[in-house]
Amino acid sequence: MPDENKSKEKALSMLGLARRAGKLSMGHDMAEQAILKNKADLLLFCSDASQRLINEFSKTIEKHRINTKVIITDFTMDEIHFALGYKAAVFTVNDKNFSNRIIQLIIQEENANGD
Repeated sequence: MPDENKSKEKALSMLGLARRAGKLSMGHDMAEQAILKNKADLLLFCSDASQRLINEFSKTIEKHRINTKVIITDFTMDEIHFALGYKAAVFTVNDKNFSNRIIQLIIQEENANGD
């Protein structure tokens, strides 16, 4: 379990770096704009995001034929709020390097978790 928490903490820390670098769009409207403007490399949902929200973004991506990676994370909105200072269920990472590293860390977390 310590490895799982380390990967999760590192992923949250990387999201914090992305936010400070201006490469994160947090919340419904900002994330939607990043997707529609093809700025988003990665779309992340919190584990407690509503199914309606996930469906809405899935339809938007499908309708506009946007090639963005989508991950439903193990992060809760409260964890995101604590780590980033902004409470949101959906956010995009608008940088390929940040996206790749966050994906690696999420995969490590899932592997440590046995998912």
